[in-house]
Amino acid sequence: MRSVNYNQKLVVQQIQALKGEKVELSINKGRKKIETFFAVIQTLYPRIFTVSLNDGNENATKTYSYSEVMCGDVVIKPVQKTDA
Repeated sequence: MRSVNYNQKLVVQQIQALKGEKVELSINKGRKKIETFFAVIQTLYPRIFTVSLNDGNENATKTYSYSEVMCGDVVIKPVQKTDA
């Protein structure tokens, strides 16, 4: 989901397809600051979704809105599964 998408239903469907999967999130924090981390999409609500990340010894939950994905402030990339 790299390009900007103005269709909320399509964005919600794409995120629903990734629920429970490990993804890479890139968050635009402004002033050329990009925060990138790996997380698992946990819960989907009508206007927002939550992701869970395991940051060292603690589990953290972050919340993002579908509009942040639509305008490109949040970029979600699926993590390729490797068969070892």
